[in-house]
Amino acid sequence: FGYDLTFQFEPIRKSQERDPTQRDILLYLADEIVVVDQSRHSSWTVSLDFSYKSKSTKGLPHDCEPAPFLAFEHNPRNEGKFSARDTPKGDFTRSVDRAKHEFKMGNLFEAVLSQTFREKLDKETPPSVLFRRLRSRNPSPYGFLINLGEDEYLVGASPEMFVRCEKVENNEYRAGAIRVETCPISGTVARGVDALEDAARVKSLIMNLKEESELTMCTDVDRNDKSRICEPGSVKVIGRRQIEMYSRLIHTVDHVEGYLRPEFDALDAFLCHTWAVTVTGAPKTWAIQFVEDQERSARCWYGGAVGLVGFDGSMNTGLTLRTVRVKNGIAEVRAGATLLYDSDPEAEELETELKASAMLDAITSNDLAMEDTVLAEPVTKAGDGKSIILIDHEDSFVHTLGNYLRQTGADVMTLRSGPSALARIQALIDSGKKPDMVVLSPGPGSPKDFELSTTLSFLEKNKIPGFGVCLGLQGMVKHFGGELGVLGYPLHGKPTPIALTQSGQNSGSIFDGLPEQFE
Repeated sequence: FGYDLTFQFEPIRKSQERDPTQRDILLYLADEIVVVDQSRHSSWTVSLDFSYKSKSTKGLPHDCEPAPFLAFEHNPRNEGKFSARDTPKGDFTRSVDRAKHEFKMGNLFEAVLSQTFREKLDKETPPSVLFRRLRSRNPSPYGFLINLGEDEYLVGASPEMFVRCEKVENNEYRAGAIRVETCPISGTVARGVDALEDAARVKSLIMNLKEESELTMCTDVDRNDKSRICEPGSVKVIGRRQIEMYSRLIHTVDHVEGYLRPEFDALDAFLCHTWAVTVTGAPKTWAIQFVEDQERSARCWYGGAVGLVGFDGSMNTGLTLRTVRVKNGIAEVRAGATLLYDSDPEAEELETELKASAMLDAITSNDLAMEDTVLAEPVTKAGDGKSIILIDHEDSFVHTLGNYLRQTGADVMTLRSGPSALARIQALIDSGKKPDMVVLSPGPGSPKDFELSTTLSFLEKNKIPGFGVCLGLQGMVKHFGGELGVLGYPLHGKPTPIALTQSGQNSGSIFDGLPEQFE
């Protein structure tokens, strides 16, 4: 279902130049379906014939002439014309400024503007290869590879359900009522480098009021769409700001449902949501007109939908997002950003580029074969050749601390605190293997419970550098004449802001290279 399908229902003044051959809708009546059940690790083929009145497909050939993919350089339809993007760098920000003016005037509450990025395809990168790469790198609820004919293909990994309808026998309205559900997505942040950074970014996303407002308005419009055709009181938000994670992005998602009134069916539900506020804006008609006036090219299939219409009255569709449109040997990736009055123009342009990056990477970056992999040269680490003794004060995080120390390249030996640890270090000194540093671990209790002053006197006597963590640092403070207090509120497991003093920022400081402030 193409984006321009909505113009058949909304009075929009067209201002974009359009390809006269572009289609608004393409339906397939499949005569052979390969079904793959991933949970059971099985598959089977269903072959169909169709009859209508006195006519039937039985006995007719089911084959067609092959139409192989043509790369850019071998495709006469493109006439050698190519541009890398439809919106020059920086122009998108000016469109955001115009949107903010509309928000200020009260003409719009939000708007979704997009831009298109393009790459030439060679014969080694047909649509089937793009699909395999996307499926591997960016798995999503709605993955698809569709040959549209006429040298056009769609390859997608869409994260967002558009409209799903199914009959539910047991419900509070009537037997077999059709349940309609949607999952508006709005609110985006880039993935971190690991799970811990992901968690920090999820926290920042959930705490971001602008991102919350985006999703709230999207869901409010979605509820309004359902209220046109659903039973009174049946439209409900059943999931709020749920987190969904993809290869490069983290999104917040709402989940909305309703039950259709008896005079409406799945196609009515589909059409009354056309198109989702998450790809247009609000109020929807004015937002669609704004999109038409501000974007630099027609959307074609972007922002429309792909899916299944069932003979049993069901429907399951996903929005055409995170999709590569291949036409005449050229791959197009379109990506948008949801704009509000609080939007930062440069950040919104960057968001479109980030969203497009996973698709563009699937186009331009091949997976390296093992035999082509070049091993990196060994990296010299700060701890190479160093030996560290880690004294364990019966803490639960000693081995994690030891792991961090080993990542510097140092050789680390962990010893339980007490006279035996000091005796072992003395033996190393006597044998000419004096450690380069002794790290005093965290631990429960107070420094006197582990006789830390004795340990520190030993290190002073033998001129061995020491580094204290938590209890170890407390022991150093106490040993050198400082006083310890007790916090009024325990802070175990809670992040604490850290700020470096001026001396801590100096070159040569052990804190050199750290941010001035961090948690």
